[in-house]
Amino acid sequence: MNIKNLIVALAVSIFVSACATEKDYLVTIKTEYGDMHAILYDETPKHKENFIKLAKEGFYDSLLFHRVIEDFMIQGGDPDTKKAQPGQQLGSGGPGYQIPAEFDKDLFHIKGALSAARTNNPEKKSSGSQFYIVQGKTWTKEELTTDMNKLGMAARQLMNRGDQDSVKQMLMNIYQTEGPEAYGNKLMEMRSYIEEVMQTDVTKEMAPERLEAYTTVGGAPHLDDEYTVFGKVIGGLDVIDKIAAQPTDQRDRPKNDIRMFVEVEELPKKKISKLYGYEYPEKE
Repeated sequence: MNIKNLIVALAVSIFVSACATEKDYLVTIKTEYGDMHAILYDETPKHKENFIKLAKEGFYDSLLFHRVIEDFMIQGGDPDTKKAQPGQQLGSGGPGYQIPAEFDKDLFHIKGALSAARTNNPEKKSSGSQFYIVQGKTWTKEELTTDMNKLGMAARQLMNRGDQDSVKQMLMNIYQTEGPEAYGNKLMEMRSYIEEVMQTDVTKEMAPERLEAYTTVGGAPHLDDEYTVFGKVIGGLDVIDKIAAQPTDQRDRPKNDIRMFVEVEELPKKKISKLYGYEYPEKE
């Protein structure tokens, strides 16, 4: 073997060896309903570093999933929940700092997404500790490609027309007797009619990969680009469903406390992939 081929072979050997030993952190969230296993994204380094730091310190241990909404998400990470009394209002606690938002077009609120909660703030900074895990639901293509704000505005304009009194009465009756959700569903049914009468288009675009994910796996698309997604549950999705199904009070707090214990372990990426079937994206 000549020197050139030797150098190439050595370089390939070093590369293969590096890939084989490349590691990542596996997050395990333990609950009485089972364990959830998650990875954290390199694309959100501030959130990843912060979550790992808090988990290693035991910050999350014994905290509650204090806000649970079926078909939406389960939320925890408020330190005030560790010794919370029954009926106590929760959700405002934290470590005393926020984390700058880290948005990435490839990270969105598919079922199992691990995302940072936040209060309203113009920079969309995340809570230093509170997070939620998406359950969501599956959506139709029509639902995902309809701008509901535009549709609602067009519907209100339509109801102000003198020749649409019967439509106005019907929609108002649905809203008053069946509620906002039923009203929204009816607007979806009437979308083509509203667009035709009002000469408007209420279509919105959605990236193909998001469209595919939300119509098959499901999730919460209305949260996209508003809250930082920094990880993903890759094992134990059924645990999310079990927790989300628990009865809650009027503040969405589970009537029976659901505590978490969080561990982080550094493992070879190949082992994580083998254990949970997660495929790491190829680096460009």
